[in-house]
Amino acid sequence: MKSIDAGSVERVVLHVDLDQFIVAVELLRHPELRGRPVLVGGSGDPKERGVVAGASYEAREFGVRSGTPLRTAAARCPEAVFLPADRETYLVASADVMAALREVGGILEVAGWDEAFMLVDTEGAEFTARSVQRHVRERTALACSVGIGDNKLRAKLASGLAKPAGVFRLDVSNWVEVMASRPTDALWGVGAKTAKKLAARGIATVGDLARTAMADLVGEFGPNIGPWLVALAHGYDSTPVTDEPYQARSHGREVTFQKDLRDEAEMRSEITRLSRVVADDLAVEDALARRVVVKVRDSRFATHTHGVSLPAPTREADAIERAAQTALGRFPLDRPVRLLGVRAEIARTAS
Repeated sequence: MKSIDAGSVERVVLHVDLDQFIVAVELLRHPELRGRPVLVGGSGDPKERGVVAGASYEAREFGVRSGTPLRTAAARCPEAVFLPADRETYLVASADVMAALREVGGILEVAGWDEAFMLVDTEGAEFTARSVQRHVRERTALACSVGIGDNKLRAKLASGLAKPAGVFRLDVSNWVEVMASRPTDALWGVGAKTAKKLAARGIATVGDLARTAMADLVGEFGPNIGPWLVALAHGYDSTPVTDEPYQARSHGREVTFQKDLRDEAEMRSEITRLSRVVADDLAVEDALARRVVVKVRDSRFATHTHGVSLPAPTREADAIERAAQTALGRFPLDRPVRLLGVRAEIARTAS
């Protein structure tokens, strides 16, 4: 670890990540469920279609994660307690956490409803991180993990290594020791598809990627992404921590049907309903959409999307609906439909 002279001040990035956030909020209402496998999602009925929105650590031991179909989750973890999702309650809890973090000082960047970056000057990073944890717990009764880094990338990865409810420091001094032997998809920003492409080139670990010449990846990944992947493997990240108001990149709503839809008129009716809910979400966030994307999952679980760009940024419900209906028309719709979704990609915040 990096040594700090007594009385010296260093600037660090903290990544605060709430532990099993959705489940933790539910446990405040149902303390009798602590220590049991708890799954939150849909209506709370595992016999109905839907996916897991939050899983307790006890449930995760059975291979259940966010996004797991409820029926699959029930089969893997038959002793789990299922609870319905309550989005509004989680948003209120998130706002309380962010308010608590603002009281700490420094620059706060809200990165989602259950995570935030903080840029702080401190004489003791670990002490400050523990203080943040105590303050969040005192104010909200929720636990968080805190990663300490010399940039956002390292802080983000450090919080994952700190879970649950721990503190971990990852910076230039221990980057190679901690990260070199890990698979490439351990890096923030490297997904399964990219990791598979890298593995096909014999690049299996972060260390392998760090030793790769940037020029070697340009052909497959392009002149920007190729070099960026190598830089990522070295732990480089120049993205600043900013206190600009958090704005999601998109707002979307989707629905899993308890019985597959076969009638196109019913599908279009659902698209209309979802479009108008998304328009309401945009209005609440004072945001404008630039593009509308429709997602369709058929009875075989094949999932596809089509998007339509809007003539001008808008949150007007009719315009969003027209774009969504146009996007739906690009699907063959020759199989029963299990899920429909509408997502608005954000253009900018309205003034």
